[in-house]
Amino acid sequence: MIWLEIDRTMDIPLIRQVYEQIRIRILDGELMAGEKLPPTRELASHLGISRNVVIEAYEQLLAEGYIEARQGSGTYVAEGAFLNQQKKKDVLSFVEIHQSEENANDVIDFRSGIPALNLFPRNTWGKIAKEVCLNAANSVFGYGYPEGRAELRYILSQYLKRMRGVDCHPDQIVITSGATQGFTLIANLLLSAGDEVIIEDPITFEIQRIFTSKGASLYPIPVDEQGMQTDFLPQKKKPKFIFVTPSHQFPLGGTLPIQRRIELIQFARNADCFIVEDDYDSEFRYQGAPISSLQGLDPDRVIYVGTFSKILSPALRLGYLILPPSLIKQSKDLKWYMDLHAPSLEQLTIARFIEEKHLERHIQKMKKIYDGRRKQVRKCLTEAFGETVHISGDSTGLHLIAEFKNRQFTDQTVAKIMKEHKVKIYPVEHHAIQKGVHQNKVILGYGNLSTEEIQEGIDRLKQALV
Repeated sequence: MIWLEIDRTMDIPLIRQVYEQIRIRILDGELMAGEKLPPTRELASHLGISRNVVIEAYEQLLAEGYIEARQGSGTYVAEGAFLNQQKKKDVLSFVEIHQSEENANDVIDFRSGIPALNLFPRNTWGKIAKEVCLNAANSVFGYGYPEGRAELRYILSQYLKRMRGVDCHPDQIVITSGATQGFTLIANLLLSAGDEVIIEDPITFEIQRIFTSKGASLYPIPVDEQGMQTDFLPQKKKPKFIFVTPSHQFPLGGTLPIQRRIELIQFARNADCFIVEDDYDSEFRYQGAPISSLQGLDPDRVIYVGTFSKILSPALRLGYLILPPSLIKQSKDLKWYMDLHAPSLEQLTIARFIEEKHLERHIQKMKKIYDGRRKQVRKCLTEAFGETVHISGDSTGLHLIAEFKNRQFTDQTVAKIMKEHKVKIYPVEHHAIQKGVHQNKVILGYGNLSTEEIQEGIDRLKQALV
C-alpha cells in the first residue's frame, strides 16, 4: 500500500491531494513503470475517504498519461512517466517563512516612489469598481483596443490639459500597464542596435537598462539643481531621442526652467529627434502649483509618459503615453503585440475616479500628508547630523536627497547598514552613468513611511554612521 497524507484542514481538495502525491511519486521514480496501484476501494478505505475521490484522482492521472488501466487486471504506472529530478532546493517551513516576513517587516525602507499604501482610497475605488463591473456593457468583458478605452483617453486628455498643461487629442493617448511598459514601447518603437540616446545623469537605473537592452548607447548629460545642464548638449550628435524628467528630476530633484526647456526643444528640432518626458510624480509639489509639462511647448516633438503608480498605487499597473501624431499607428501595433490591451474594467474605474474629481481630492489630501512627512525627514536629519548633512531636491515628489560630508555609500556600506541596523537607503551613485560624482548622496523616500517610522529610521541611520 502506498503512503499518502490527507489533510482535511487544507484548502486543497482531497482529489487534488491524492492526485498530486501519486503524480510526484511517479515523476520521482518512487513508483516505477509497470508497478500496480492499489484498487480504488482499498486505497479509499485505507485513507478514510470516499472511493469517488480516489476514482476521480485516478481518472485525472489516466487522462494525463501517468497511469494506464489494464482490462481485468487493474491500474499500473505507465512507461515513460519518470523524470530525473534536479536537486531540489531546501523548502522553508511555515515557521521559517513567517519569521522571514517578520524580519522584513522590521526593516525601515526609505525606498522612493512608493505612495502611502495604507491611504489608498479603497472605499471610493471599491464602490466605483463594483458599479462599473455591474453596469458595464457585455462588450467590456471582451477584447479591447491596444490604445485603451476611449472613455479613459478622453477624460485623461481633459484632465492633463487642465492640471499639467498637456496639449493632446484623445487619439494621441495609449494606455499602458504602468510607465515601465511605456518606456519599453518607446524603446521598441524608436531604438535599434547602435542608436544613441541623450539622457540625464544620474537617472533611474531601470530606465537605462530598458534603452541599452535594445543595443542603444547612452550619452549622459550632467544635472544640477535645475535639472539637465543643456549647455552640455552635443551639437553634432543625432540621437534617436533625449530623455528628461523636467518637472522633478530623478533622483536629484531639480526643476528645468523655461530657458533650458527652450534650449532643449531647439536642440531636438535641429537634430530632428524626439524628447521623451517622464512626468512621474510632479503632482505633489509643495511650493506653488505643479510645473507645466514640457509637452505643452512642442506636442509634435515630445513623447509624454505618465503613471498612476505614484499618485494612487503601483498595484493598478496603469500608465499612459501621449505621442506625436507621426508615432500613433505604429505604437498601437506594438502595443497589440505586447499584451493586446490594458485591463478594461480598471480603465473604466480610473476614468470614473478622475471624472468625478476623486483623483484631484486625493492628491490635495495626500499633498498635506506627504508635506508633513517631508518636513519630518528634514527635521530628523538635521537633528541627527547637523551641518554634516545637506538636504536638497525636496520641493516636489516623494523623496529627497541627503548629502553627507566625508561619506561614501557603496553597495557594501548600504548592505551592512541594512543587515546590522535594519534600515534601507538608496545611493544616488547606483543611478549614475558617470561614476564617482555622487558617492556621498542617498535617496530617502518617505511616501510610505509614517512620521514615527521616519524618526526610527533616521535614528537607526545615525547609529550606523556614527
